[in-house]
Amino acid sequence: MLNVTFHGVRGSTPCHGPETAKYGGNTSCVAVQAEGQRPLLLDMGTGLRYFGKNFLATSPTPLDAVALVTHLHWDHIQGLPFFAPILQDGARLEVFGPVQEDGSSFASAVQNAIKQPTFPVGLHDLRGKFQFHDVADSVISIDGYQIISRLVPHIGPTVGYRIEFGGASIAYISDHQQPYDGSFAVPDGVRELVEGVDLLIHDAQYTMEEFADKAHWGHCTAEFAVGIGLACRAKRVALYHHDPDRTDDQLDATRACSASAGMEVFVAREGVTIAL
Repeated sequence: MLNVTFHGVRGSTPCHGPETAKYGGNTSCVAVQAEGQRPLLLDMGTGLRYFGKNFLATSPTPLDAVALVTHLHWDHIQGLPFFAPILQDGARLEVFGPVQEDGSSFASAVQNAIKQPTFPVGLHDLRGKFQFHDVADSVISIDGYQIISRLVPHIGPTVGYRIEFGGASIAYISDHQQPYDGSFAVPDGVRELVEGVDLLIHDAQYTMEEFADKAHWGHCTAEFAVGIGLACRAKRVALYHHDPDRTDDQLDATRACSASAGMEVFVAREGVTIAL
């Protein structure tokens, strides 16, 4: 069995206030845990802090985990230097992420992002140990997990992941550029990640009206996310990467509008665990 817990469900920037309290305001981070296996952390946005707090409260041993990072935009890595378990001696975090456009490694890109002058300390100041791996269109075996990464249309090098364990499957596509031409065409790599999956976690940042103004910003609509799920025969779709200006009432309305999709569709919410 796989337990999938949402720790951060927003895109772009964290947000706070009574109008976002229900679904949460932290940026992208989802924990996947199979019994007896290391946890998988899908992205390292500000939601990573809350996974870290839960880990320290429940685990008697230092962290030993794997992070699958989709890309290097701030909302997907800004939780890392605030991740309390990695500040402990003996902690280990194995991190996978995309090769950069100039051919540089993912490790060097993260190190360049978390250092002065944009941050007061660097990765070398954290007491835990890191091990970095580059991915693109890759196949990875980690413990009992089988993982596929495929390049996904966005802005800058970006991947999505498919995770399989014990007959259960998850596809994680946090940021996905919807076609400009109004079609719901599915890229081959995305189809490979999503086909027949038990749970698809997919970017749904914009309304149709917002997409008309921000079509080149790298994201998509809830309608497109549902269309991907239907085209690829996903069993469930979690609408994810909510715009920071999207209120709880508006997300409730998105859920209601998606109820007639012909498959189970729900709006991702912080603190919720799905068992597969």
